[in-house]
Amino acid sequence: MNFKTKKRYANLDHIKNKKTFPDIVKWTRSRLNRRGKREHLASRMRHVGRVEKLFLHTNRTETTISWIGHSTFLIQMAGINIVTDPVWANFMGLQQRFTQPGIEISDMPDVDIVLISHGHYDHLHFPSLQQLTGNPLFLVPVGLQPLFQKKGIERVEQFNWWDQHTMGDVELVFVPAQHWTKRTLWDRNTSHWGGWIIRKPMSGPDAYSAIYFAGDSGYFRGFEEIGKRFNIDYALLPIGAYQPEWFNYLDHISPEQAVKAFLDLDAKTFIPMHYGAFKLADDTPKEALDRLVSEWRRLSLPQANLKLLRLGETLHCEKMKR
Repeated sequence: MNFKTKKRYANLDHIKNKKTFPDIVKWTRSRLNRRGKREHLASRMRHVGRVEKLFLHTNRTETTISWIGHSTFLIQMAGINIVTDPVWANFMGLQQRFTQPGIEISDMPDVDIVLISHGHYDHLHFPSLQQLTGNPLFLVPVGLQPLFQKKGIERVEQFNWWDQHTMGDVELVFVPAQHWTKRTLWDRNTSHWGGWIIRKPMSGPDAYSAIYFAGDSGYFRGFEEIGKRFNIDYALLPIGAYQPEWFNYLDHISPEQAVKAFLDLDAKTFIPMHYGAFKLADDTPKEALDRLVSEWRRLSLPQANLKLLRLGETLHCEKMKR
């Protein structure tokens, strides 16, 4: 099958976000006008003083969320170690990473499951995948399995939206996002994109505690649909790569839209991600964080429900019941 006949995946409501050449020229000119705006890092973006390495290597009972950086998290649930979009790369293209990963890859515990949201390079970095220890099962969007096999990774399963996989007491569900993907000149949208629900049963047959990892997404009605299907305790939502908004609004949510998505999801706690590691657009981490906090305060939302994790910080989720 050649690239012309490969299946192409699409967003809900047939939303197309392919940019035109005039759009790219307009953005390029606006970027030239922003030269000199070098404030990339936010003062609040600090590494945790001490990574809980011993605990993370021995934990088999407690549910935890550890932020490694960008969209990479270590999530521990019911004795299973799960890593989302593992990227420990020091460079993205020609640009150097702004902040070092919160946990060195050599300090990671053995991994049971790797969740991939989509094929963009800042979410799918094969050298990082190949350095993870353990014998992980890779759960990927439909269309990506052949690429993994080409890279020598055979323990991989691919998913359409709403497909699910169970390991032990943990259920993982691939859910929609509004985005796109491309790794070469010829493979645009030949694999899908989405987020992941990670959940385990609590007391009662229909009660679950759930973590939602959004991957990468523009604002769309799918957030409300996901919220209706799952009782979400922690929503890991992107807040970066939104500027200029006229150019990026179909691909990425702004901090204000991230808060709106959080409310659509009817989630309990918001953890921001997708900022501070790579310069993917014209916004800065400080802008993203300042706008997020400002919108949170404007809506008078409980401060305790917004968790700005430090790099390498582990959030202990013993009290995940709603």
